[in-house]
Amino acid sequence: MKDKRIVVTGGLGFIGSNLVEGLVEDNEVIIIDDLSSGKLENIEHLKMENLNLIKGNITELNLKKIFKDVDYVFHEAALISVPESVENPLIYNEINVKGTLQLLIAARDAGVKKVVFASSSAVYGDNKSLPISEDASLRPLSPYAVNKATGEMYCQVFTENYDLPTVSLRYFNVFGSRQDPNSAYAAVIPNFISAILKGEKPVIYGDGEQSRDFIPVKQVVKANIQACQSNETGVFNIALGKSTTINQLWDIIKEFMGTDVEPVYMEPRPGDVRHSLADVSRAKSIGFKPKSDFKEDLGETVEWFTSKFK
Repeated sequence: MKDKRIVVTGGLGFIGSNLVEGLVEDNEVIIIDDLSSGKLENIEHLKMENLNLIKGNITELNLKKIFKDVDYVFHEAALISVPESVENPLIYNEINVKGTLQLLIAARDAGVKKVVFASSSAVYGDNKSLPISEDASLRPLSPYAVNKATGEMYCQVFTENYDLPTVSLRYFNVFGSRQDPNSAYAAVIPNFISAILKGEKPVIYGDGEQSRDFIPVKQVVKANIQACQSNETGVFNIALGKSTTINQLWDIIKEFMGTDVEPVYMEPRPGDVRHSLADVSRAKSIGFKPKSDFKEDLGETVEWFTSKFK
């Protein structure tokens, strides 16, 4: 992708900043971020003359004006904590559902060529049919999951009714550089690494035998760009198609970091699913063929967090 004008909402966040990094060398990139969780330091190393940062909330900004002459919109901005969504469903609906709808209306009215929406495997809930395909029934277990399922449906409606091409990417468990370990609801990998670096015992919710389909963020960036450039619309799983238990994950991280500390096991969190594993065959139609040496990518992530801790 070259010489395009692109908007990335949530572009100062974990996935968003990695996506901006993958786009900014050859394109003009406009970041929209309210800095509620995103950080300026996530883009400070990038080529700034191609970047424009608009600080603000997507529910309050004049998106139609911002989207004027924009080719593509990558919609990464969202509140993302499952437990927090259970506690604050109205706030999550305001940002994740209303914000997405307002974005789609503005993209339609401004003549944007395509919108790529960041969805989540959370829409499947605790579906026992594994590996799970995009045709599986949706069983959201949290307001956050409902938000993402609703966003997908709005995307599909705008494609069918307004001829606005959209793609919804159901991310599974993404990990990598710039993931925030200081969040109250940080993902499991940065939580584990951060705990060891601080000399603390990591927490595992449940018995640790729950499993996830982990995918490095650089593969997610690749999938976003491929989905945008393809002629496809609709919903696609973005994962490696491989399952790892939380206990297995802990053993790998413990080995990398040379520690014999043992985790603390606590009660499962409300809204969390037991097992997650993706069927990624449909994503081949957008050109996405996941390639990852999981242990190697995890080792790189450990190195990044360790370097930042010093």
